[in-house]
Amino acid sequence: MSNERKTENYVRKILTNNKEDYPYATIEEQKSDNPRINKLLKNASKSGGGVGKPEFIVSFENEPELLLVVECKADINKHKSKILDQYRDYAVDGVLLYSSFLSKEFNVIAIAVSGEKEEEIKISTYLQFKNKKYQEDKLKEIVGFNDYVSLFQNSEEARMSPGELKGYSKELNNKLRDDFELEEGQRPLLVSGILIALENEAFETSYLKHKSAKQLSEALIRAISNILEDHKLDTKKKEDIINTYSFIITNNNISEDLNGKRNTKLRDLITEIKGKVQPYIRGYQFHDVLGQFYGEFLRYANGDKGLGILLTPRHITELFSDIAEVNKDTVVIDNCCGTAGFLISAMRKMIDDAGTNRNKINHIYDKQIIGIENNAKMFCLACSNMLLRGDGKSNIHYNDCFTIDKNKIISLNPTVGFLNPPYSKKKEGSEELSYVLNCLDFLEKNGICVAIVPMSCATSPSIFKQKLLEKHTLEAVMSMPKDLFYPQGTVTCIMVFKAGVPHEPKKESWFGYWKEDGFEKTKKYGRIDKNEVWDKIKKEWVEMFLNRKEINSKSIKKKVTANDEWCAEAYMETDYSNIKEEEFTKEIKKYVLFNLNNEG
Repeated sequence: MSNERKTENYVRKILTNNKEDYPYATIEEQKSDNPRINKLLKNASKSGGGVGKPEFIVSFENEPELLLVVECKADINKHKSKILDQYRDYAVDGVLLYSSFLSKEFNVIAIAVSGEKEEEIKISTYLQFKNKKYQEDKLKEIVGFNDYVSLFQNSEEARMSPGELKGYSKELNNKLRDDFELEEGQRPLLVSGILIALENEAFETSYLKHKSAKQLSEALIRAISNILEDHKLDTKKKEDIINTYSFIITNNNISEDLNGKRNTKLRDLITEIKGKVQPYIRGYQFHDVLGQFYGEFLRYANGDKGLGILLTPRHITELFSDIAEVNKDTVVIDNCCGTAGFLISAMRKMIDDAGTNRNKINHIYDKQIIGIENNAKMFCLACSNMLLRGDGKSNIHYNDCFTIDKNKIISLNPTVGFLNPPYSKKKEGSEELSYVLNCLDFLEKNGICVAIVPMSCATSPSIFKQKLLEKHTLEAVMSMPKDLFYPQGTVTCIMVFKAGVPHEPKKESWFGYWKEDGFEKTKKYGRIDKNEVWDKIKKEWVEMFLNRKEINSKSIKKKVTANDEWCAEAYMETDYSNIKEEEFTKEIKKYVLFNLNNEG
């Protein structure tokens, strides 16, 4: 006679062994101490009308919304029925019944096991996400708990959306501030260091086994070093990066066990990053995730904002690539690259255009992406971003764009320059244009430079505007939304120059009034494309620019000099025909109220 206990013993032995390598798992049989699970199984009996009792229920401390449930049968002929409705007699039928009840509140990995002898064991695995239909996985064996968690986390259904990532950024910032007591600039570095270390297979499979926080922090740094070695970074660059990450070992909140009690903060954070952020990066390969974190971590702090650092929103970095018509042959430079947001967006366009040409893609990584950054934290994040996308870091330089060996950059023949320079601490000024001049000096003749700068650079006379027109052509200036860098209030414009061609007096520059990008401010996520209108708006903007269209209230062409204002507002006539009476009345009331409040 068949003996189901033998099948259960086989499974129990594997699950118990797996727990040694994965301490987050709790293995229960027939019932659970979790009242949520018991409530869901209350009416899940295979015979109907009673309590469901799976052979094994595995829950995970680090993934509380995930369950693994196992049903066993001794007879391999009782593995799966034809229409999956023989719950009492067949393993697959029974485990999917339990999964259907549990998936009302949990994500479930359902495993059916049949057979008494190890050599004949038959195993089927299914994934069922909350309130969704199950799907069969190709996995035909019982694997480690870490693999099951990864199976769930790496599935498309489990991946965060860009909006959810923004929400998680805030949550993660609070954790790194409160639990780890890290300063703003160190928080994204710890995240990036973990992501790089997880690229090392030996570290990814062993980090849970380290017995102390110090051992784990040292192993993490070794893993980063090994990845840098694998990517053949030169010694100086590797040392600079490792030095930037050294706080991971010296910070007691990360690396020290206190009073004989194990400090699991770093271990738990690695597991969380592995589950939430790593799948996102793999799913959204060309999203500047580290820039997203950096911006969120500095959002309500003084930190590097005192240096004038405002990270460019992702939709604007993508807009730049469309404006410059980036393709597989473009060589792009960002002379103050920050976390490499512009370079990542450009890389995406270049690789998409290269298609399946692997040699061309490798050449793009090695020779066509150039970045310069003199802030150690930013440089480290830029390199991390490139490493996580397959390379592209070979020409990211830790240097000052004004003092770097110019010939080293020019030898790579850059054709397109992108930049968002550090903004002056002064309220009005044009110092940002010195970075634009610097970028243009690296470009080949007729190359295109696209820069986003404070509006004061366009409206105020300056020596930099004069120098720009002496050597380069002002092709266009676009006035951008006032809340683009929300919650910071900097009003900006995009300038487009043609390199190495002096601006002719008869040349008409194109001025665009791009004040509405469709994004709306939200308390939780900041500015988002809530109504999904950005793609349509971007298409219109790019077409307007490329064809230099003049459209009433949206764009105009004008001959300008260095002494003129470089913005559409200065030359477009206001179109009053579309103003509604209630809007006009509202503005008049606001004006009157302003005057009353400011009298005397």
